[in-house]
Amino acid sequence: MFGFERGFWKLWAAQPGFRRGLAAGIFVALLAVAGTLSFYAGVEARGSASAPVTVPATPGLVSAADLGRAFADVAKRVEPAVVNINTEQVIRGIPDPFEEFFGLRRAPRSYKQASLGSGFIIDPQGLVLTNYHVVEKASRINVKLDSGRVLDARVVGTDPQTDLAVLKIQASNVPYLRLADSNHTEVGDWVLAFGSPFGLQKTMTAGIVSAKGRVIGAGPYDDFLQTDAAINRGNSGGPLVNLQGEVVGINTLILSEGGGWEGVGFAIPSSTAAGVYQQLARSGKVSRGWLGISLEEVTPSLAQRFGLREDARGALVTEVVQGSPAARAGMHSGDVIVAIDGQGVQTARDVSLAVADARPGSPLHLGLLREGRRMALDVRLGERPADLAER
Repeated sequence: MFGFERGFWKLWAAQPGFRRGLAAGIFVALLAVAGTLSFYAGVEARGSASAPVTVPATPGLVSAADLGRAFADVAKRVEPAVVNINTEQVIRGIPDPFEEFFGLRRAPRSYKQASLGSGFIIDPQGLVLTNYHVVEKASRINVKLDSGRVLDARVVGTDPQTDLAVLKIQASNVPYLRLADSNHTEVGDWVLAFGSPFGLQKTMTAGIVSAKGRVIGAGPYDDFLQTDAAINRGNSGGPLVNLQGEVVGINTLILSEGGGWEGVGFAIPSSTAAGVYQQLARSGKVSRGWLGISLEEVTPSLAQRFGLREDARGALVTEVVQGSPAARAGMHSGDVIVAIDGQGVQTARDVSLAVADARPGSPLHLGLLREGRRMALDVRLGERPADLAER
């Protein structure tokens, strides 16, 4: 260190150029420090001013604000048509085995069990659409409107196969919702779920359509919309709407290990509900088309067995009921249904849904593969027997 100091002063004394360069460097350094001090001083001065702090708008924040306003607008329009449904069921008790043993044959005790759900007005004359399981076996049904008014309701018709029911309340000129065509709903679309989870009336949750056409074993006509909008006990029967306030689904059930919302909820598509509602409102029951066949998926092994391409798709007819519409039309066991009215068939479920959606007596134009050859077959549907409808 001392050697450095002696060298420094030796250069200072012996080299005028060294002195001039060093002086210039110190001057530049001082300017830099002064500029830096000036910059921070300016920031401090601006920060200490009385003007309010503002955050520059960004496209993302503007879109979020617009979305929030859209949610609020939908809530204002939809909530007046959403109802809370309270039911009461009389449960007949089981006789006490000890009383039976001692010969005390008392009448079984009965008690009342209350439950709750949701629904929405679908007609200005007071028709309400909800889930069948909300009103199943109910001895009394009350409907609470958005205004707080409570009205008695009667069942117009039910369809356990799709878990839908139509109720009637004595009201007219009431706000109501419109069913959209859920076939136009896409995965990723924003949806809002309305209802009374845990009895908390006028609750709205938001999410997206997570999937379409879900088959979860809930019934013969599974075709659910899946959503991550929060659905819990009490939401059943409430509407799932798009950002135009149109109903795209009826909230029905959740998939949960703990019994609460885990981001996997299911709604009956409005395209399914529309036909069921119209029949229930008109006649109180649903009549479905019937072919009278049993079906299996076409697997690679079955395709090989029946001489089809390995990647063949369709529904394999494994049985034809004697005297059924399919038998009368000349359908054979071993036929593969590959199209219905010009629409391709991928699975056996496609056939079941198409037949169920059609009215008894309707004609269907089927495209078949028989022994590897394509052929067409026209069938006039019958009505699905009542005993089959109960399975």
